[in-house]
Amino acid sequence: MCTINPKSLKIVFTILSICLLQTTNSRTIRSSSDDQSITYLWPLPSQFKSGNETLTVDPNLSVSLSGNAGDSLIVKEAFDRYKTIIFKHAYGYKLGGVSDSDYDIGKVNVIVHSSDQQLQLGVDESYTLLVAKNNDLSIIGEVTIEANTVYGALRGLETFSQLCGFDYGTKTVQIYKAPWFIKDKPRFKFRGLLLDTSRHYYPIDIIKQIIESMSYAKLNVLHWHIIDEQSFPLEVPAYPKLWKGAYTKWERYTVEDASEIVNFAKMRGINVMAEIDVPGHAESWGTGYPDLWPSSTCKEPLDVSKNFTFEVLTGILQDMRDIFPFELFHLGGDEVNTDCWKNTPHVKQWLQERNMTAKDAYQYFVIKAQDIAISKNWTPVNWEETFNTFAEKLNPKTVVHNWLGAGVCPKVAAKGLKCIYSNQGFWYLDHLDVPWDSVYDAEPLEGITDPAQQELVIGGEVCMWSETADPSNVQQTIWPRAATAAERLWTSKEAAPISNTSETALHRLQYFRCLLTRRGVQASPVTNFYARSPPIGPGSCYDQ
Repeated sequence: MCTINPKSLKIVFTILSICLLQTTNSRTIRSSSDDQSITYLWPLPSQFKSGNETLTVDPNLSVSLSGNAGDSLIVKEAFDRYKTIIFKHAYGYKLGGVSDSDYDIGKVNVIVHSSDQQLQLGVDESYTLLVAKNNDLSIIGEVTIEANTVYGALRGLETFSQLCGFDYGTKTVQIYKAPWFIKDKPRFKFRGLLLDTSRHYYPIDIIKQIIESMSYAKLNVLHWHIIDEQSFPLEVPAYPKLWKGAYTKWERYTVEDASEIVNFAKMRGINVMAEIDVPGHAESWGTGYPDLWPSSTCKEPLDVSKNFTFEVLTGILQDMRDIFPFELFHLGGDEVNTDCWKNTPHVKQWLQERNMTAKDAYQYFVIKAQDIAISKNWTPVNWEETFNTFAEKLNPKTVVHNWLGAGVCPKVAAKGLKCIYSNQGFWYLDHLDVPWDSVYDAEPLEGITDPAQQELVIGGEVCMWSETADPSNVQQTIWPRAATAAERLWTSKEAAPISNTSETALHRLQYFRCLLTRRGVQASPVTNFYARSPPIGPGSCYDQ
């Protein structure tokens, strides 16, 4: 029996992709897709080749794992999930008179080279995907996904699932435009979605649904804005009265809940970056511990003058470190109104004794919070106001999170710091009047041309603030506009130019929106003037 070394498959892939694209077989079904010129994959792979055949997929599709992660539970469970998605109609049946031997595709071969399943910023998510008929040319199998890590394999499985479609005429799952050869990798290593669970509470199942939908668009960071001035829903064992700041006793997250969300996300290749926003946006802390307020009538920012404030902060970060393994931790630092400090007698006296202004105290608090986070082996992330106010004083490890407007990431990179792009004019999803193409055209690099400075922009994030969103409408608000940012962050600029030069972008996005709805995600129509608004009349999902 002939064996193939998995490490040689990249060469084999390249050769076969050329041969297969020149080969057809009369036994295959010709594609009846409406527009053969459009590649209905989202986000679009950076490199791909396709043919003109249609292949049928066996409902008893199996998976073969090999390489150094051949027993990976992450890959096995992902295959089972995608198999369920692919065969919503046909799974477990032999429909249309098709026998097992008549199917073109019966197995997915997954080759993973690394046994390391640690999920951190910059993990290799690249993959190669070959879809070809099982004949004399296809010596390595029918579908082969090769990746350096299990997380690259996950991205390859998502792409494969999008190639599969149910044909109602033959009642079979088919792959059009085969054979396929895809070589893909992300443009940015940080591709995030912020979820605010303070303004409105989201049950665990809703958060899991959002994480699941993120994986369909290859987003890889859930920025969990857990706590804000309105509510403190998270259990902190070191300071058990903190979650008295929750709206009600039913709207809380236990330590076990948070860990479950982190583990659920990891199985889908998604990191969870937690945020506690200090020193502002923290009024809810004082519900359980009133000494954290400067006074009973002036409740934020947190009291900078008391050691107790930083003792509580240290306890929170220590408990959260046991839950959140991701190397980035968001410390907020935005919208700090220091009037409360200036007008509270004991804080004012503290400032005077140290010859500090309120602005100095803002800097003092942020830097001290950074030091605590770094002592817990975290890399601090702060909103851009900290950079705008005291850039030179920030820890060199700081990741600056842009939100106020344009031109921040170029300034941050010029200072040698890392940056996350979230310009509110385009990537704040609660801004319902921002159309899909404005979201799509937003560019995280913002004209940065120096390669070293480009590397400092680690990616971007769309933000789902929840003042006007809750479990009843959050998915409609996130999707499909978040998908446009997801493609900007995943796909190279060469492969996915801005919308006014890409005639197919809208058609592909409409198709992806319908794919989301087929998968149970309540994604809104693409082109309605206000996001998350319902259809204005009867019509097809693909043309709303």
